[in-house]
Amino acid sequence: MDFLSTQNILVHIPLGAGGYDLSWIEAVGTLAGLLCIWLASLEKISNYAFGLINVTLFAIIFFQIQLYASLLLQLFFFAANIYGWYAWSRQNDDSQVALKIRWLPAKKACLWLAASVIAIALMTVWIDPVFAFLTRVAVTAMQTLGINVAMPALEPDAFPFWDSSMMVLSIVAMILMTRKYVENWLLWTVVNMISVAIFARQGVYAMAVEYLILLFIALNGSRMWMRSARESGSRAFS
Repeated sequence: MDFLSTQNILVHIPLGAGGYDLSWIEAVGTLAGLLCIWLASLEKISNYAFGLINVTLFAIIFFQIQLYASLLLQLFFFAANIYGWYAWSRQNDDSQVALKIRWLPAKKACLWLAASVIAIALMTVWIDPVFAFLTRVAVTAMQTLGINVAMPALEPDAFPFWDSSMMVLSIVAMILMTRKYVENWLLWTVVNMISVAIFARQGVYAMAVEYLILLFIALNGSRMWMRSARESGSRAFS
């Protein structure tokens, strides 16, 4: 389908050298992503429907531009969206939503922090071989399914520490969001700040603008969920 092709251009955006051709699939995927984050900040379960659209379309994009590790990350996000939808919709015996917005207990917060630091350190050192391994696995799997793809030539990661930080913190934030912990928004804020800087540095200005919008949504989500947690009696570092 033409819609699924990154060559099907919706509009030319005059950003950076030569401008930026925004495809239909990227535009719809980005809009779905923005709606997902905005609705999540309002604690609307419908955010997961838009999240599924976002990760599905982005997975198709990453396949076309041969970013197979990012494609595999979208598969994790797809599963996390399914689980989050289920977790948010669970009802208790009183027909009330089982999950309430709250802060992580101090012990759990320390464990998540330690795990994140260790994971980022390991990924910073091993990101290139891990990416190469995941790419080989993805290519082999697709070739087994009869999809005609070749192993791409891989360059070293441009920003191994920051790239690893974005990946690890995004996974942790998604997990915490499915359990309605306030800290997920604090992590998304950090991830979006890093993303804006990295994408702008790399000249991908449209994506930098997108993540700047996501940054403001995450900041608003942090404010709203902190207030909701306070109203439910949950306190930080308790």
